[in-house]
Amino acid sequence: MKKMFLGICIVLFVFPLMAQDRQILITDASTNQPLAGVTIELPNGTLLATDANGKIFLPPSVSQVTLSSIGYRKASFTLNGQSVLSLERVNLFLQPVEVKATRAGEKAPFAHTNLSAKDIENQNLGQDLPFLLNQTPSVVVNSDAGNGVGYTGIRIRGTDATRINMTLNGIPYNDAESQGLFLVNLPDFASSVSSIQIQRGVGTSSNGAGAFGATLNLSTHEFNEDPYAELNNSYGSFNTWKNTVKAGSGLLGNHFTIDTRLSRITSDGYMDRASSNLAAFYISGAYLTEKSSLRLNVFSGKEKTYQAWNGVLQSDLATCRTCNSAGTEKPGTPYENETDNYQQDHYQLFYNHAFSEKLSLNAAAFLSRGKGYYEQYKAAEEYGKYGLENPVIGNTTIETTDLIRQLWLDNYYYGGIYSLQFKHKNTQLTAGGGINQYDGNHYGKIIWAAVGIPNGHQWYDLDARKKDVNIYGKWQQQLSKNWSSFLDLQYRRVLYDIWGFRDNPTLFISNTYDFFNPKAGISYRKNNWTAFGSFSVGNKEPNRDDFEAGQDQQPQKETLYDLELGIEKKRATAAWSATLYYMNYHNQLVLTGKVNDVGAYTRTNIAKSYRLGIELQGSVKPANWLILQGNLTLSENKVADFIEYLDDYDEGGQVTNTYNKTDISFSPAVVAGASAIFIPFHHAEIALIGKYVGRQYLDNTSNLNRSLADFYVQDLRLRYTVKGKSASEISLVFQVNNLFSKLYEPNGYTFSYIYNKTVNTENYVYPMAGLNWMAGVNIRL
Repeated sequence: MKKMFLGICIVLFVFPLMAQDRQILITDASTNQPLAGVTIELPNGTLLATDANGKIFLPPSVSQVTLSSIGYRKASFTLNGQSVLSLERVNLFLQPVEVKATRAGEKAPFAHTNLSAKDIENQNLGQDLPFLLNQTPSVVVNSDAGNGVGYTGIRIRGTDATRINMTLNGIPYNDAESQGLFLVNLPDFASSVSSIQIQRGVGTSSNGAGAFGATLNLSTHEFNEDPYAELNNSYGSFNTWKNTVKAGSGLLGNHFTIDTRLSRITSDGYMDRASSNLAAFYISGAYLTEKSSLRLNVFSGKEKTYQAWNGVLQSDLATCRTCNSAGTEKPGTPYENETDNYQQDHYQLFYNHAFSEKLSLNAAAFLSRGKGYYEQYKAAEEYGKYGLENPVIGNTTIETTDLIRQLWLDNYYYGGIYSLQFKHKNTQLTAGGGINQYDGNHYGKIIWAAVGIPNGHQWYDLDARKKDVNIYGKWQQQLSKNWSSFLDLQYRRVLYDIWGFRDNPTLFISNTYDFFNPKAGISYRKNNWTAFGSFSVGNKEPNRDDFEAGQDQQPQKETLYDLELGIEKKRATAAWSATLYYMNYHNQLVLTGKVNDVGAYTRTNIAKSYRLGIELQGSVKPANWLILQGNLTLSENKVADFIEYLDDYDEGGQVTNTYNKTDISFSPAVVAGASAIFIPFHHAEIALIGKYVGRQYLDNTSNLNRSLADFYVQDLRLRYTVKGKSASEISLVFQVNNLFSKLYEPNGYTFSYIYNKTVNTENYVYPMAGLNWMAGVNIRL
């Protein structure tokens, strides 16, 4: 199978474009003007899009197409030699201006990938969002539970989720303090997403956290002119269930539309006791006129997951691969409620208005409300740790007790975004920005103790506040028929106040950051060729945990200088692209083993590090029954000078080791994905999906004894769609993950120490499941 995988890659990147495709022009029926970005769906489900001049090249064998574009009625055509097709405009304001303002357009000089609702639907059987993005370039995903349900993670170009900016309809989603992406709080959100754009590198200016490796831009604002209802049900390994009900009113009274979704996902997980119980709803209502739209989104996610955060000692994998140590401090059987519990509610209000064909405005307000806790059984805990004196019972002083504690987070995240877009002839200008504030309360309480602590005792109650203001201006100019320029200037101010930490309650932090993030580039387009070059600067503030280092060890901001060069050739039957990137970091924060004032390991700024790589993508359709797709990333990811700190249990304190030009942790030199899609007959699909990830180091020392082995995983997906009268569409999907039951671990952590004059290393990893499967039935009425 690996040979087939390599063969696909070779075909993708050397296959000659021999077919003589025919050119089709898509226009506006009322103005006869070309329409860029129109989605063309071929009978086999392949999705294409018109270029900036409204043109698309189709193979001669295509006889039917379905066209769709925001603001126009969906239409199907039988091709009988015509070279021009027209779409009828819907006289309503449907453009999601808030999304367009932060996305990279077709001519923007940035590496990006666009996924449609169809792309997402084809693989949405219950796994979390990162696993739906696994076949996009430079992506590596992982799962605490081992099967992609519950807590999951994603890295893009080796960059973790705390450095990936994510927006929902242009509204920032990253946790304000950790800056992480807790997608478990958005169960089945993919079922409401109409499109996703992934920008790699710094990308174009967005709202919220700074993008240091990628940007994820999700949009749910799809317009459905006709009423619909959907039932999506999946079941598979580890007693995994996904149940989704969706319905929409279509256009009511020529102005109103309502879309709803109700979801439930449960799974026992691959790891022991790594269960998930997730529930969510989504409601979106809109009022549309010719020049304005008003939309309200309300959605919520609630999760209860048994903790599987500790991982498995790497040396125990052979005998205890699925062992989960969470809850085992309790004597006898593991504590049954060692769980994470959280609910997140989102309210989004959008107003879009077109002053003219040239000028449009978007304004949005939002509120995200989060509240929850994780519960732990802790054995032999000292009373002083909880602000209490040792109790005396009779003549005996009690020094420790077993207890059950809950660590709570209660927060509000609110604010607004705006954008003003002007487009006239060869000039496109966008001015936008946002302001938001996070009010977070951290507290802990004890709900049970064996002795000496009353139920409900609260031992810390700490607040934090973070304000984030950004403004940006974007100027895209068509310089000539083939050349266009792009300039993007952003100013961002962050004010962050922390009134104590759980283990350091008297440490107060107040910081203000002022960031200037410029981006500039140029693009060239001619005869289906596209080339671009850009240079961008990104700045990012430290995370909450970084500040606990102590008053004398406070972290500095991080800065990234990103150079991107790309070239692409796209036709209907074949396409390929290459992007060369150089990401130069200044003061990147990494774990070094150094301990902070309370004895916890903290991230430290390192002066110089970089990522240099090339991303290759390709797709080819050598026959009507076969589609080959693939991507390959080759990269060098280095720290110029690295100082490692090791705890010395023999002499006390820490010792240091110095390294030169070592690999950045979790940054494989090779990442590749490939798919071979066979179409045996109409509406049927067999897809072989492969993923290869090279060796990953768990720290920055390039030590093989602290690394994760490379792996190749093969999946298989079967899909068959039936179209009828009682149900407009019924899709049957069967997917086998890890077809050859490869034992692999895509994530982990390590720590080393000196004991008995010897360096001892302990690696903990997060194993993934062997062969497992999911089957789904999707019914659209």
